[in-house]
Amino acid sequence: MSGELERAEALLVETGAGELPHPGGTLLAHLRRVRELLAEWGAPAPVQLAGLCHAAYGTDGFGVALLDLEERARLVEAIGPAAESLVYLYGSCDRSAVYPRLDQSEVAFTDRFTGATTVPAEWLVRGFVEITAANELDVVTHNAELAAEHGPALHELMRRARRHLSPAAAARWEAT
Repeated sequence: MSGELERAEALLVETGAGELPHPGGTLLAHLRRVRELLAEWGAPAPVQLAGLCHAAYGTDGFGVALLDLEERARLVEAIGPAAESLVYLYGSCDRSAVYPRLDQSEVAFTDRFTGATTVPAEWLVRGFVEITAANELDVVTHNAELAAEHGPALHELMRRARRHLSPAAAARWEAT
């Protein structure tokens, strides 16, 4: 994974992630912490790489995109097709449609870019939920105001999505 990690970091620096403010410093610092949490939880390499790049296309909760969707090939080249497909799923997720479904074994995902609804493979859903857990944990750890405002709802989301979380991620949320 070291080659992909180096390419991903270089792409994030090139696209300005180190200059964008984010709870806990910069977007780049946040992305690195998310990847580190995923590694700590034992996530596979594609999930860690996707966690590092999860904001590449913007997200439903963070409107700044580092790459246009027409540049997906650049991210594929950096982190590989499996990790990039997870980044796309994360960035394209219409949270208001998908989050209420995360307690189901098969989760229908609504793409906020296209409006299409699909049922992704289980590994993608698990990766998505794991990245969501790491992302939100980092945000609430570094912003007390957001923790107070959204913490209870995020705890409930993680409780409902438990079937898709690794034991390590679930334990971390339960301890938070």
